[in-house]
Amino acid sequence: MIALAISIGTFEIPALFWSPRISKLSAHIHLNQCRLHPSICRFDAIGLTMKNFQGAYRLWKHSFDHPTNRRLLFNFRSSFSGLTNNLTRMSGRNAFYHNQIVPECNSFLRSYGRGLVAAFCKYENNCFQIHYRNLTSMASTPTRNKSFSVINSDDINYFKNILGDKGVAQEEEKLEDANMDWMRKYKGSSKLMLQPRSTQEVSQILEYCNSRYLAVVPQGGNTGLVGGSVPVFDEVIVNMSAMNNILSFDKVSGVLVCEAGCILENLMSFLDNEGFIMPLDLGAKGSCQIGGNVSTNAGGLRLVRYGSLHGSVLGLEAVLANGTVLDMLGTLRKDNTGYDLKHLFIGSEGSLGIITKVSILTPPKLSSINVAFLACEDYTSCQKLLFEARRKLGEILSAFEFLDINAMDLVLKHLDGLRNPLPSSKHNFYVLIETTGSIQSHDNEKLEAFLVQSVESGLVTDGVLAQDINQASAFWQIREGLPEALMKAGAVYKYDLSIPLEWMYDLVEEMRNRLGTSANVVAYGHLGDSNLHLNISTPLYDKNVLSKIEPFVYDWTSKHRGSISAEHGLGSMKANKIHYSKSAETVELMWCIKRLLDPKGILNPYKVLPTSLSSWSK
Repeated sequence: MIALAISIGTFEIPALFWSPRISKLSAHIHLNQCRLHPSICRFDAIGLTMKNFQGAYRLWKHSFDHPTNRRLLFNFRSSFSGLTNNLTRMSGRNAFYHNQIVPECNSFLRSYGRGLVAAFCKYENNCFQIHYRNLTSMASTPTRNKSFSVINSDDINYFKNILGDKGVAQEEEKLEDANMDWMRKYKGSSKLMLQPRSTQEVSQILEYCNSRYLAVVPQGGNTGLVGGSVPVFDEVIVNMSAMNNILSFDKVSGVLVCEAGCILENLMSFLDNEGFIMPLDLGAKGSCQIGGNVSTNAGGLRLVRYGSLHGSVLGLEAVLANGTVLDMLGTLRKDNTGYDLKHLFIGSEGSLGIITKVSILTPPKLSSINVAFLACEDYTSCQKLLFEARRKLGEILSAFEFLDINAMDLVLKHLDGLRNPLPSSKHNFYVLIETTGSIQSHDNEKLEAFLVQSVESGLVTDGVLAQDINQASAFWQIREGLPEALMKAGAVYKYDLSIPLEWMYDLVEEMRNRLGTSANVVAYGHLGDSNLHLNISTPLYDKNVLSKIEPFVYDWTSKHRGSISAEHGLGSMKANKIHYSKSAETVELMWCIKRLLDPKGILNPYKVLPTSLSSWSK
């Protein structure tokens, strides 16, 4: 029997394996706080020499295919957090990545069947190296946390006492909708949905759930695309729809204060009557709620002009897992007193607390709006057109969207009533540009000069400028209708990625080469934000297709210094993929924050952070 304990930085990985040719050997190797290929190794005895260790390693590798070694048990311990997690199976495939050690260790050491890994320690070039390969990347359902309780009749009676019968939903029809996302891809099995009408009721719900170890899923309009707003198992759904009041609006400052359940389109209509607009615009605006928008840090169509919600949200109110109400509902643009804690909750997907109220800065509605629908021959022309638009249109540029020919063909085929604005011929790429300003003649002059120059330089091969609001709306329906068209086309694998502009479309072309005729690769997105929506459309979900997509799409994005989630969040789909975009130290700190604010882990479990980390809290 050979026993090894390898310390990597603050992490310790004890491994137990068997060799038929060695009776007993034990070693403890410190890699001196090094993350990657440390050059100095120190031995803490039991009389082991480097020569003996090399021999042990060679015998271990030689016997890797032995059945006992395939069943070996790894126990991963973090001395920083004091948490443990088990990986119950290890593969002996002799193919390995040479990436950073710690991030992959965090990523691959997943329990409950979430991942299989091949790994070994090798001494060469005067240093130890960890070689490993993540053998599975496709999403699978984790095991239910046994620490969580199951709803009983006493729980139901308690919730009815504070919410009334109307605030407690157990009807199968209501629960069926609440348990499934709008893509019909993620489905939970919750037996209870609660609909609080005030912050105090949310506080009472969470205080009770925390004391009973009842897991909770905050839910808004349920329009998310990564499974973040639906249960994984039987978590209690806390739906915020009943908290839909506008609390105040200051016409001088443009600050709107409202409850989290307000539908985005309703807020847009309210502000339109007041002469203002929301800084956020989404295709799902008719259903999504502002609390969910803030919780996921939704991007949308106007980010190129107004920035992200981290800049627009001035304050918020949130309820922690233990029922504590955090009043951070400021309306000031400048407040430099201590840590700006609201940013923890923007984009946390309900894993740190439930947002109940929002204070948001809204810009004034401008009278001059122009929309142009243009065609480009290649992706390079799209990039150059964006560069020129920023230079020539400047402050009036409010949107710069793109879609390729596959996207255009698909939306025209599956959505009734849509027409190609440029029907004379097909083009490889299409760009939608919107400008908003205050002086119509000035804006028209700038836009027309830009368009003329773009055509003369060859960047634009065809184009049309909307003549009225109806035509402008028709242009936008093409871009905003793509998610619905993809759903009608069949199964769809959706990837929301941030990639440096120069490489963005390279991924699309490589994916088409990988998949061939087995799938329709559709690309569109917010070119002004370097945000690609990569969609792979197939008649039915197919494991073979998915195996060609993942983990390739994540590896490619990480290699090109991109983000695997630009605006959709991580949810349950990408929780175990976070290491493709964030370092191990960053994820470790995130987990520390999670444990501080939600020590029992009841808020949106199995989401955002890797399940291998989440399971350690118990």
